[in-house]
Amino acid sequence: WNEALFPLDWIALHASPVYYGFGVPHGNGEPVVLVPGFLGSDRYLTEMHLWLRRIGYHPYFSGIGRNVDCPELLTQRLLVTVQNAYEETQRPVTIIGHSLGGMLARSAAHRAPLAVKQVITMASPFRSVRAHPLVLSAANFVRANIVRERRHRLEVSSTCFTPECGCGFVSTLKQDADADTHHSGSFERGAIFSKFDGVVDWQSCIEDEPEFNHEVTATHIGMAFNPDVYRTIANLLAGGV
Repeated sequence: WNEALFPLDWIALHASPVYYGFGVPHGNGEPVVLVPGFLGSDRYLTEMHLWLRRIGYHPYFSGIGRNVDCPELLTQRLLVTVQNAYEETQRPVTIIGHSLGGMLARSAAHRAPLAVKQVITMASPFRSVRAHPLVLSAANFVRANIVRERRHRLEVSSTCFTPECGCGFVSTLKQDADADTHHSGSFERGAIFSKFDGVVDWQSCIEDEPEFNHEVTATHIGMAFNPDVYRTIANLLAGGV
């Protein structure tokens, strides 16, 4: 029921000086790629995209389409956008991902270390997939339909969407979960989480090292529209905390 309050995040954002670029550090044309969460498309991140441009960054939409497909295919699409942003600006990229989009962002960063400077996750359960049962049921239903359709066309293997899957996306998740290699990547990290999250368990959205974690007061959906989140992102982009 907490998630029904997400319009309050949007109202608070538009009432905040942060949204208009006041009281936060500004960028100098650095590239930032935004990645939507499960079932979402780039469209709902338009507010953040416009705000990033307003405070001096060069934002890019992910270009992955709707986030309902195989995570490995989505990561490959994201990598194309990241590489294009890197080549166009001649600067390493920051990827900001919401929910599942944050997990895609981390997977892409592991595979393009020269092109990615930083990954900022917003309510992304990269430690373990612990979410509300209704959300997990919806995810399983959608993915079962995708697998059924693609297996009929012989486009996926029998291990897709199972613990036995060995695709690049799953491999990087396992790498993130391995304490010995958890921070072996060359990119910087920032994990934004909220204890008011009504969709995923906030404890699955944090790093082992507390200095990488940033708590806000927001709903899961409202992460994309919350002034505390925007302020935190601006500070992380500027290299602060």
